[in-house]
Amino acid sequence: MLTARRRVGAMAVILSGSLLLSSCGDSDRGSSDGGTLKLWHYEGPDSAMGAAWDAAIKEFEKTHPGVTVKFESKGFEQIQKTAQMVLNSGDAPDLMEYNKGNATAGLLSKQGLLTDLSGEVTARGWDKKLSAGVRTTSQYDANGVMGSGKWYGIPNYAEYTMVFYNKDLFEEHGIAEPTTLAELTAAMDKFVADGITPLADAGAEYPAQQYLYQLALSEADRPWVDSYQLYKGTTDFHDAAWTHGAETFADWVKKGYISEKSTGLKAEDAGISFIQGKSPILFSGSWWYGRFQSDAKFDWGTFLWPESNLTLGSGGNLWVVPEGAENKELAYDFIDITMSERIQNLLGNKGGVPVAADPAAITDPRAKTLIANFNTVADRDGLAFYPDWPVPGFYDVLVSGTQKLITGDEKPDAYLSGLQEAYDKGVPEK
Repeated sequence: MLTARRRVGAMAVILSGSLLLSSCGDSDRGSSDGGTLKLWHYEGPDSAMGAAWDAAIKEFEKTHPGVTVKFESKGFEQIQKTAQMVLNSGDAPDLMEYNKGNATAGLLSKQGLLTDLSGEVTARGWDKKLSAGVRTTSQYDANGVMGSGKWYGIPNYAEYTMVFYNKDLFEEHGIAEPTTLAELTAAMDKFVADGITPLADAGAEYPAQQYLYQLALSEADRPWVDSYQLYKGTTDFHDAAWTHGAETFADWVKKGYISEKSTGLKAEDAGISFIQGKSPILFSGSWWYGRFQSDAKFDWGTFLWPESNLTLGSGGNLWVVPEGAENKELAYDFIDITMSERIQNLLGNKGGVPVAADPAAITDPRAKTLIANFNTVADRDGLAFYPDWPVPGFYDVLVSGTQKLITGDEKPDAYLSGLQEAYDKGVPEK
């Protein structure tokens, strides 16, 4: 999504700059395909990915003397809304981070706006570093459906969602770490009784719809996910899983677990609420990990959503090379560096979920837990992707509909009917 993503810290930041990179190395590699690498991504400097990619730029400096890296930090929402227009213009970067899934990378690949990386994947061995679950979002068929076909993107990290909780606040209110859904519900009831809204939420961006999707996933299985995400069956938004998700979400608003005022908040607001100790619980993704490591001044921990084999997650956002990029070879070289063991180990120790790290090199205790929990999800084939992926424009449909659930302007049945209509219009014909 938006991972998921991904998106933390750089959401409203537009920063551009260039670095003249001069050091020792193979000058022929850098000069053979131009003297500038134009790079876009939207990870905050305090995030694990931001730190790892900054180190990758420095590594690029050593191997490409005389090449200028023109880096521009873009907001996730900005790229989400303008990528198609930019890639159809003469302003496309050589390499950029982009959201994965049918409605995003899949759509751009179908439109011929992304470079087919299949040859580079084989030549550089990237395919051997990505597990089957992670590579699903890298490949797209002729209809832009993920899971098979040509390689149009490379993730150098994975991501998944979890419950972040403020250990100090839990202890202060006499609440133990929940291990079951009933215990989680009881914890939220206790916070409400003590005058605290337990869940950090944001209705104007991805967090709210991800809460609802997780509630649905708790009643779902892998064939359900494959039908919804990969069109391997029929998706009925009035089935038991979707109905449970919508009705439970609406009920949680009524019970005070989620604030009605959250309808206008953005993901950054939800994260700040947790960081400032105002909200004791945030259900969101691993992309927050590095930010919380650096900014949260209290003891905090994480656990997987109780009693659910499935959770939101996938390979991370993709490195994609626009078809109109001027310096593709430089872009491939940069991707290769981010897949190297040194950068992967750094990413892991900074709180990311690396795809090709040496487990023995991960020394941070919280990072070890983060990676161990991801392995638990991956081993049970529990990555269920993100709710906005299946069809173009579905993200905005989910945002609008879920906002109406929060305010009470729409009931669960009407909300699900709206999703069904938008989904059916967007599913490609077989």
